[in-house]
Amino acid sequence: MTRECGKRGQGNRKSKKRHLDKAGKQTKWAPYWAVMKKYGKGKSVHPSAMTHVKRSWRTRKLKIKPRRIKKNFLG
Repeated sequence: MTRECGKRGQGNRKSKKRHLDKAGKQTKWAPYWAVMKKYGKGKSVHPSAMTHVKRSWRTRKLKIKPRRIKKNFLG
């Protein structure tokens, strides 16, 4: 069963979306020209090396609780 979307409980989702938005901005790769400016033209460095926060789906979680799902009882 799915939960109906209503006005109740919408305030809780805004803070979660804010956290996800900020985390998404922190993990962007650097532009190619910024890498060349910092390391030089002859050095090949991956653009992710210049990010402030490095995060993977497997490690370093955001510690945000998932939404509550209605339990399905049998019987």
